[in-house]
Amino acid sequence: MTKPGGRCDAPVEFLSIYPTLCDLTGLPKPDFLEGMSIRPLLANPQAEWTRPALSTFGFNNHSVRSVEYRYTRYGNGDEELYDEKTDPYEWTNLAGKPEFARVKAELARWMPTENKPDRHAARVTQ
Repeated sequence: MTKPGGRCDAPVEFLSIYPTLCDLTGLPKPDFLEGMSIRPLLANPQAEWTRPALSTFGFNNHSVRSVEYRYTRYGNGDEELYDEKTDPYEWTNLAGKPEFARVKAELARWMPTENKPDRHAARVTQ
């Protein structure tokens, strides 16, 4: 492990917390877990990490964050793509520019292929 207080710039997701705790404690990882342990990054913040972070909000709205880009695709087909290195405040949406089609395709391959409706959405009342 590196000294405490180190910084890691690799994108990670909340889905990695449970697998990481299993890995660190030696407990078996249940089959239903989708995330990956970030133990290698805890040991070495500069370790190779090629997996982007995935976020989902509501039904079929997904965002993938790599070190360099964030790509979001909404259920209605709208898209956003931002260069996080040159535009960290996400002012310029690059999704409609043909020269970024390869970046979108690469990040889109990490998006879920199966979407399930939010089972809690029907319970929300005002």
